[in-house]
Amino acid sequence: MSVPVLTAVTGASWEAAFVAGLERTPAGITVVRRCVDLPDLLAAAAAGTARAVLLSAELRRLDRDALSRLAAAGMAVVGLVTPGDEAAEQRLRHLGLQHVLPADAEPAAIGTAVAEALGERGSPAPAYSSPLAALPDLEADDALAEAVAAPVEAGSGRLVAVWGPTGAPGRTTVATGVAGELAAGGTSVLLADADVYGGVVAQLLGFLDEAPGLAAAARLANNGQLDLAALARLAPVAAPGLRVLTGISRAARWPELRPAALEQVWAQARSLAAVTVVDCGFSLEQDEELSFDTAAPRRNGATLVTLEQADMVLAVGAADPVGVQRLVRGLAELHEAVPGVRPRVVLNKVRRSTVGADPRTRLAEALDRYAGVTDVLFVPYDTEATDAAVLGGRLLTEVAADSAVRAALVDVAAAVLGRPVVRSRRRVRGRSG
Repeated sequence: MSVPVLTAVTGASWEAAFVAGLERTPAGITVVRRCVDLPDLLAAAAAGTARAVLLSAELRRLDRDALSRLAAAGMAVVGLVTPGDEAAEQRLRHLGLQHVLPADAEPAAIGTAVAEALGERGSPAPAYSSPLAALPDLEADDALAEAVAAPVEAGSGRLVAVWGPTGAPGRTTVATGVAGELAAGGTSVLLADADVYGGVVAQLLGFLDEAPGLAAAARLANNGQLDLAALARLAPVAAPGLRVLTGISRAARWPELRPAALEQVWAQARSLAAVTVVDCGFSLEQDEELSFDTAAPRRNGATLVTLEQADMVLAVGAADPVGVQRLVRGLAELHEAVPGVRPRVVLNKVRRSTVGADPRTRLAEALDRYAGVTDVLFVPYDTEATDAAVLGGRLLTEVAADSAVRAALVDVAAAVLGRPVVRSRRRVRGRSG
């Protein structure tokens, strides 16, 4: 039985000979449409007239987002390159394509590649989901080894998502505090600001450059150009062992953080740092109209894909009656949006004035009763310490080493690592790139 395929090799010098060769030779595939450009290809794929596509590296505007849309249409993808063009082959592989052949390959070999891609289409790991196989050898590249301060074994780092419901419960305070404590304890950390409603990590840590590092990384990932050295260059050093990917400061820029691209950023981050801490947006809403239109970006896609990819989720809530109510509802929404997630709850801004005597016991009882949560981490309300950190654009480890809030964040960091974290009194006075 012949497999209907689309071709999108317009602009390549070998296009005519390639298609003619496929049509003359039995290869187990049938060309049902020769697409002239990427929009034509996406439209034909959405129409369901074929099961696979053969595309060339020369196809204009080909990026990871386009490949994700082809995957959503149920298409298997095989890449084709001009014989001997190693740069084109590397680009397709950085985009995540596993099946890449020279254009002069035998039709039988192309048919076999299409069959293999079709077989992998329904697997848990799609054929174009991970760039780790294309990672360079750190030992062989002195420049890269110098750019990456503390490389870890490829893909072995952990991803920790810090999420919380609406109402400013203190997600960013917890994310920056945990990242700072992990770094102070000797763990290499990447702190990323993925809040699509306007991140403030850069401002809190005293970075004046408004160019969002995460958006730049996502752009490179979408074009198949993100590698470990590029990610390291985009993540300046805020403290020893701590790199920062700054976020978008204007909410209108949210389309720059596409989910497919962020998946690859997080995959590379696992090789750059032992722990990647991501400050997420609050909303988990999935608009039904956008969900059924695969061409439209999802505003909350960045948050959802981060939660799906995370090894651990810290769910942050404010320790007051309104904050606890929002957290309880938010945890239910989180379970609906990402069924497999098991968050670790952090109650922030704990104080007697909003809860009464013995606030920890009262808050624990409320969460146990209404959300079934029995293991809670508490962070006290310490305005003097947090205000000093914000005013100085510094970490709590630098300005309030003996504060109660910092001691609580050490416990949260220990929960992230699964072992105690050494409290450091190190003070850092500089920033570097």
